[in-house]
Amino acid sequence: MALHRLGKDPESKSGGSPTIYLDDETDSYLVQGWKVLDEERLSTMGIPDHETVVEIPRRMVQFFQEMKRDEGTDV
Repeated sequence: MALHRLGKDPESKSGGSPTIYLDDETDSYLVQGWKVLDEERLSTMGIPDHETVVEIPRRMVQFFQEMKRDEGTDV
């Protein structure tokens, strides 16, 4: 599996979360963030039982830019 760490939240006090990854094998993004537990917010989304929601700050959108396959930072 080729998992590339695209970026961590530069303002995270612990330095470990949230984080954005790109998985070359599935060609999809993986997002590590804060688990959303607010039932009111979740109820407006219609999330299936086999899925979950995590929250990341808006400033992390920059890490969703497409990258060249040979320029990624491996985890």
